[in-house]
Amino acid sequence: MQLYSGTSVAFIQDATLNLVANKLKAAFFDYYRHNPSPGEMNSWQNSLRAMSGLLQYTKLEDQGVLLEYQLPMTSKRLDFFITGQDDTASDNAVIVELKQWSETRPSEGQNEVMTVLGGRETDILHPSVQVGQYRAYLQDAHTAFHEGAAPIRLHSCAYLHNYEAHDHDPLFDPKFDAQRRENPLYLGADAGRLSQFLHGRLSNGKGMQVLQRIHDGRQRPSKKLMEQVAKVIKGNPAYVLLDSQLIAYDKVLAAVEDALRTGRKTMLLIPGGPGTGKSVIALNLLAELSKRHRNAHYATGSKAFTSTIREIVGRNANVQIQYFNSYWDVPTDDVDVILCDEAHRIRATSSSFFKKIPNAKPQIEEIVNAAKVSVFLMDDRQTVRPEEVGSLDLVRATAATKKVRLEEFDPLEIQFRCSGSDSFIQWIEYTLGLAVTPTPIWHPSQETFDFQILSTPEEVEKAIRAKSAQGISARMTAGFCWPWSAPTPDGTLVTDVQIGTYERPWNAKPKELCKGVPYHLAKTIPSSSLWAYDPRGIDQVGCVYTAQGFEFDYCGVIFGEDLVYRFDQGRWVGNRDASFDSVVRKSKDKFVDLVKNTYRVLLTRGMKGCYICFLDKETERFVKSRMG
Repeated sequence: MQLYSGTSVAFIQDATLNLVANKLKAAFFDYYRHNPSPGEMNSWQNSLRAMSGLLQYTKLEDQGVLLEYQLPMTSKRLDFFITGQDDTASDNAVIVELKQWSETRPSEGQNEVMTVLGGRETDILHPSVQVGQYRAYLQDAHTAFHEGAAPIRLHSCAYLHNYEAHDHDPLFDPKFDAQRRENPLYLGADAGRLSQFLHGRLSNGKGMQVLQRIHDGRQRPSKKLMEQVAKVIKGNPAYVLLDSQLIAYDKVLAAVEDALRTGRKTMLLIPGGPGTGKSVIALNLLAELSKRHRNAHYATGSKAFTSTIREIVGRNANVQIQYFNSYWDVPTDDVDVILCDEAHRIRATSSSFFKKIPNAKPQIEEIVNAAKVSVFLMDDRQTVRPEEVGSLDLVRATAATKKVRLEEFDPLEIQFRCSGSDSFIQWIEYTLGLAVTPTPIWHPSQETFDFQILSTPEEVEKAIRAKSAQGISARMTAGFCWPWSAPTPDGTLVTDVQIGTYERPWNAKPKELCKGVPYHLAKTIPSSSLWAYDPRGIDQVGCVYTAQGFEFDYCGVIFGEDLVYRFDQGRWVGNRDASFDSVVRKSKDKFVDLVKNTYRVLLTRGMKGCYICFLDKETERFVKSRMG
């Protein structure tokens, strides 16, 4: 998708007559069904006028121009994209990232500077880093740039047409040297150099011919990328398959290959509780299918989990590691296989406060439409937000409605978490009133899983830090019973979790939830999406949204007062006043079930042990009464 496509001459004319911003606005409304912000309109007016003058000066009159070109399967759009041939008649394309910045300040981040956006200072990627990521992504995601005898050569640069450099300018910090060499940075006084950069790659014209190759291309990861993904996952001992995991993997792989061979659209359903290896199976399927050069995607609904997998496999793997809401505009059967991990987190639609989607269909239908084979790995009892609708019944109903072949697999039973203790998870489910199981009573002396009820948060954290100091993975978590503040101006975190003398911050609040305030994280603090993976996460308390999908050797849990047991009522009681999860609080009759699911998730993160303290002592007495 792009908001504007045409010749360089047509673009220059539209910009000269002040028509281009209004054309972009009209195309934006037609596609998104709402108007762009005044800031975006202002950016189009100023930045595109600067580019128009530059093309005129460079005499680029037979090139192709794309404005606001959307990177495949992302919400990111390229500001300015120009195509043509060089003097050897090779097809070329150049991405130009446009900025209206006038000042920057240093940032502690390896890839960031600080600048003023919307009247407030915030951390943002250095322009060369940003446009370099776009180029690498497009090169791996679009067949025009990696298939055929002569793929289009893709280049990138950044143009800050309002910017004047000063001594010790953060944009020219040595830490950005490599990125600036690969993705040059041009300021207001560098228009002549930028002109030479573009002329050297596009001077032979024939830009519309090159542009057509891009329009005709497909969204498909390169073979090189697929082989890299396969190599990283296959070589990681954390993803080794054991026993029933390997059996399930073999059966699913055979079913996938049969569906692709016969061309019959298929849905596969694989249920399994916490710790039964759903993610390990999905990642191994991604690796093997990639090795076979199948266009396979691994998708989840969790930013934290997706970001961590991308960090482990490599940032270029963003093409294959996606979100459930990435498929709303993907053509039918464009992807061979979509592996939906944590599919209980599928939402009603892909439209949200952060991403407005016109005429949004059910999210599961978008996924099924986009894939020849869609695989759903899920646990019905891990739904923790009211808008999450993923369930076994939803998959079955969708298959029936869409008339798609559905193959259901037996539930994954073997437990690889909680020291392999099925009985611990069964006891948690029985105690929380989520299910009647064979284990109503927990007998610690008969189990290898280290479960302890401690008196205070201080005792829990002391035990967790002792494990971490031994090089064992361990984290503190809690129910969502305290406010969650944005980082302070100096990048430190507010100690929101306050229980008597115990004071700790939550993991960092995501930038997208901190609208209207400066956003900056100190060097010692990991982003929320990497809290579970980064060793520095030991200094913060994680919530269910950053812990779900992950596992640690030991997990500490602060059981808040949003869910309490009352002996006089003989049941669990929800306490909305103690909850700071605004979405869950508004969920009416679902509140108690969602909070129960939240604590089930937190209590089952540990591979070897779980240490817990209860803020409500009557609840603690009840849980102890269920222990032998």
